[in-house]
Amino acid sequence: MDVSRIASPVTGVVGRFFAGAGLLLRGLGLYVRSPGLMLLGVVPALISGALFVAALATLVYFVDDLAALVTPFADDWSTTARSLVRVIAGLAFLGLGGLLGVLTFTAVTLVIGDPFYEKISEQVEQRYGGTPNAIDVPFWSSLRRSLADSVRLVALTALVGIPLFLAGFIPVVGQTVVPVIGAAVGGWFLAVELVGAPFYRRGMRLPQRRTILRADRPAALGFGVAVFLCFLIPLGAVLIMPAAVAGATLLARRSLGQPIEES
Repeated sequence: MDVSRIASPVTGVVGRFFAGAGLLLRGLGLYVRSPGLMLLGVVPALISGALFVAALATLVYFVDDLAALVTPFADDWSTTARSLVRVIAGLAFLGLGGLLGVLTFTAVTLVIGDPFYEKISEQVEQRYGGTPNAIDVPFWSSLRRSLADSVRLVALTALVGIPLFLAGFIPVVGQTVVPVIGAAVGGWFLAVELVGAPFYRRGMRLPQRRTILRADRPAALGFGVAVFLCFLIPLGAVLIMPAAVAGATLLARRSLGQPIEES
């Protein structure tokens, strides 16, 4: 099977990007249709959210010390110049922390709430025609594979994040262009991570889902960037997580050429 040809683009790049973002809005619609199930999906996000809020607060508390640690060359500069370069360094640390935090939060939340999110994903599949050629994946086997793939994605994000962190020291560019690139990178990895359940259900692992999503990259980016930006809002990650799982299931079906409209 030539997976690169499964998702056939039918609109322009901008149109596909916003179509992907719209899948998150459709996921949010499940709060109305299945409020009990969606609220259960908030519980694991709330647990991991509390952990990551604590981690972020720690980073913010020590960010000045970290900025001074990586800019020893500025110790003898004037007060204004030293303060400016260390503010830039602090923003670079916060940017890298935000990028890694969002991806790690998602990975941990998916592990904690696997039964809830699997149920949400299955319900979406049933609503739009079921899962062709579905396989029965044992829970522990699914959990082990999910953990391995999540670790690989977070590690890859860290490797990409290091150049972005260094670019964050560039005045103006580091505070304008780099955040946009960071949102795009984070959005792509979020999309790849969140579609794990529907792809596992079809017996597909990380390399296959990356290849399939690349065939309609604008839609995957539109969805992922929308989720990424929502996750940066206070409590956004907790409240949006169940909808993100539902939207990711629609993204997987779209990428695989399967119906995402109710008959």
